[in-house]
Amino acid sequence: MIELKAHFKKIWAKLAAIYGGSIILFLAWMLGIFAIVSLALFLFFNSAAPTTLTITSGEEGSIFQKNALKYKAILAREGVKLTILPSNGSIDNLNKLADKRVKVDIGFVQSGVVGNVKVDKLMSLGSVAYQPMMIFYRGESKSLIADFAGERLNIGEPGSGTRSLALNLLKENGILPGGRTQLIEKPSLNPVEDLLQNKIDAIFVMGDSVSLQLIKDLVKTPGINIFNFNQADGYTRRIKYLHKLVLPEGSIDLGKNIPVNDLNLIAPSVELIARDTLHPALSDLLLDVANEVHGSASLFVKSGEFPNLNTQEYRISPDATRYYKSGKSFLYRDFPFWMASFINRILVVLVPLLLILIPAVKLAPSIYRWKIQLSIYPFYKALLELEKDAFGSTLDVNKRQEIMSHLDELEAKLSKIKIPAAFADMFYGLRGHINFVRTRLLAEQISDATE
Repeated sequence: MIELKAHFKKIWAKLAAIYGGSIILFLAWMLGIFAIVSLALFLFFNSAAPTTLTITSGEEGSIFQKNALKYKAILAREGVKLTILPSNGSIDNLNKLADKRVKVDIGFVQSGVVGNVKVDKLMSLGSVAYQPMMIFYRGESKSLIADFAGERLNIGEPGSGTRSLALNLLKENGILPGGRTQLIEKPSLNPVEDLLQNKIDAIFVMGDSVSLQLIKDLVKTPGINIFNFNQADGYTRRIKYLHKLVLPEGSIDLGKNIPVNDLNLIAPSVELIARDTLHPALSDLLLDVANEVHGSASLFVKSGEFPNLNTQEYRISPDATRYYKSGKSFLYRDFPFWMASFINRILVVLVPLLLILIPAVKLAPSIYRWKIQLSIYPFYKALLELEKDAFGSTLDVNKRQEIMSHLDELEAKLSKIKIPAAFADMFYGLRGHINFVRTRLLAEQISDATE
């Protein structure tokens, strides 16, 4: 550290000798101001909330995809463009979000599909819906999933939340891949015909990976039954992320009384997952959209039940926590999104800038005075040396004349310095001190002559 200081002093001395210490300090001051302004401009342009988002949704016609389209329309009103990225369902969405190479910001993911995926860079904005599992089958009524053992079951394609939950449910009933039960993972072009034509015995469906129209067709086709989860309470105890739902009698079609009796279903919740780089303003905006899309009453939920923070597998976004407690920040609550974003950017830059510049402005006069003093102090140093030589010992005539010449030279150099009027006292004070030394020398010269 001592060597470093000594090296710095040497560099400073060389620069000061060449350019002058006051000029170097002034340039350093200006460089500091330039750096502060550059930082302010950088913060201004980089603190803006993005106006584009990408969501990974689901297959064409799926509930995930339809909800993404609703999000897109609402965000467009606020000047935010949403790009919808199709997927095979929840697991595919989660993998895309966890992969930095994929350009995506948010996605719908049902609970229970994390597995070995690293989710440390992901966060939940909350649960937005239930995603009921429905099993359609033909033949005699079944009361247990174990009754499907040995049959041909279409459990959904890889990447879908349907397949993940189906495998979990079958495992709980002792049905494992590779056994006598045939587990079909290829998507069917016409599941209704496959069931009626005895190509499969049952199909597991969820809204993340199949279209709503397909579910309606399956529900309304004679000869195809909907599985009633009689053990729904038991499943929700054993698999913590599941919820029990009831599909009331006639709720799908009152005229045809579909279903013919109350049906128990089980469902994971669906979460809106985002990368942890999501801008806070967009987080607020997305939760506003989620309230509009998912907040009303439907077949399985009460009004205002979603979105909520009932999540267990992902860390909760701090911005989402603040939103659920107190709503949007006041700027985004009282102004249009684009205007609030602009005002917020100004505040982000202006407040730190003022905290830096106000003290800097106050210090500027002192620094400027110090700069002027630096131009005067070398003359005082030279004058002190001359005074020491003049009065430190007895002088002969020649030595006195030499000192008088130095005083004249010093005064001549001083007269060439340009000093602002505000600092004239320093200039004339130095000239007075030079005259004081000269007068004293003259007095001693006269005294010596009279003796």
